Amino acid sequence: MPHTRVSSSLLATLLAVAAGSATAATPVTDKAPDITRQQPQIKKILAEISPKRIEGYVAKLVSFGTRHTMSETESDTRGIGAARRWIKAEMERCGAGTNLQVAFDSHIAPVSARISRPTEIVNVVATLPGSQEASKDRIYVTSGHYDSRVSDVMNYTADAPGANDDASGTAAVMELACVMSKYKFDATLVFMTVAAEEQGLLGARHWATQAREKKLNIAGMFTNDIIGSSRADNGKVDNKQVRLFAQSIPATKEMSDAIRTLVQTGGENDSISRQLARHTKEQGERYQKDFKVSVIQRHDRYLRGGDHMPFLEQGYAALRFTEPAEDFSHQHQDLRTENGKVYGDLIEFNDYDYIAKVTRVNAAALASLALAPGAPQGVKLRTDKLTNDSTLVWQANPEPDVAGYRVVWRETTAANWQGAKWVGNVGEATIDLSKDNVFFGVQAVDKDGNVSPASYPMPQR
Repeated sequence: MPHTRVSSSLLATLLAVAAGSATAATPVTDKAPDITRQQPQIKKILAEISPKRIEGYVAKLVSFGTRHTMSETESDTRGIGAARRWIKAEMERCGAGTNLQVAFDSHIAPVSARISRPTEIVNVVATLPGSQEASKDRIYVTSGHYDSRVSDVMNYTADAPGANDDASGTAAVMELACVMSKYKFDATLVFMTVAAEEQGLLGARHWATQAREKKLNIAGMFTNDIIGSSRADNGKVDNKQVRLFAQSIPATKEMSDAIRTLVQTGGENDSISRQLARHTKEQGERYQKDFKVSVIQRHDRYLRGGDHMPFLEQGYAALRFTEPAEDFSHQHQDLRTENGKVYGDLIEFNDYDYIAKVTRVNAAALASLALAPGAPQGVKLRTDKLTNDSTLVWQANPEPDVAGYRVVWRETTAANWQGAKWVGNVGEATIDLSKDNVFFGVQAVDKDGNVSPASYPMPQR
């Protein structure tokens, strides 16, 4: 691929997002697609997401009494068996006439700290295959867990409505599957409601482990867990933001060569999960107006965990959506009233307009990812010479509709991209900024203006 050189002053270029802030030493002849416009398909999807339908899903899930992993499986009206059969039937119903493929994913969990007898763990997995040959093996997953619990994690008979934790996330995933199945995407989307999160992330871990064994290209994963309430335990209402937890480098005893290089170059904030989070924040806030995606630079909250963690363990980019401030008297609680205070995860504590907003953020991010090219591969930063500019190289994307590439950058203390330059359909670009002073990324852009997440450049000597 050809090479382009882009130059500008450090200060003016660093703070500019508009392409006009930098000039090319060799003119860029490829016209830049409009990446700022809202895609009509994504706007239609968001418009179809219904708070009323989400509330109906939550109400039905709560009606099963308990959805504890070891609860009743034969009844049609109570227990986890009835819940999973209804979820599957509902997604089959709303996906009828589309390419949505709904199936159970099952395994037997042995006795463990939170499983008192061998128990069948069943995920409900709805897959919408990608329509572009070059992209259909690239997969994006969104999940919620449909099991529930009370104070004693081993109590599988007591009523455990789990309206927020996590019927809210399950309902969001069902709504996404039903709405998005009517549309086509280049890449494949997986809408997954998983079991046994409360018993140790068992359903998600089984699926993620299998995905790695099958060498599936999971390019991004979201879990929606406790997205139901906009009211904190102090009564304060905040319905204008959602937390998005994003891991930096994995906390493993041994570092891979890639992770070691990331650390050596100061790229701890440029892990694949952090790159996914930047993209999700940008697209979510673009389409869901007056709503903030607050990226939390941790893998999860203290003392808690979620179904994104097994995906992180397998080396995939994975994020967690959670409401801004939780009310712990409405989570993992026996149903009761003490001194006039109501305890329990009850349906009346949910805010369905808020859940719909978080669902729309999911939809905007998933759709933009599945319509865009994949993140560029083989991105390198040349470090073989002492220069005050920076040359990046990368491999050509395989997608036939790629229009070209953007180089993005930010100060080393900044969380989000501050500058960007369209460089055309090339495989190398030189930017008049010192590689010592900023962090770079490279994005692929298709002809419709859909933009991939950025890829961090590794040093090339």
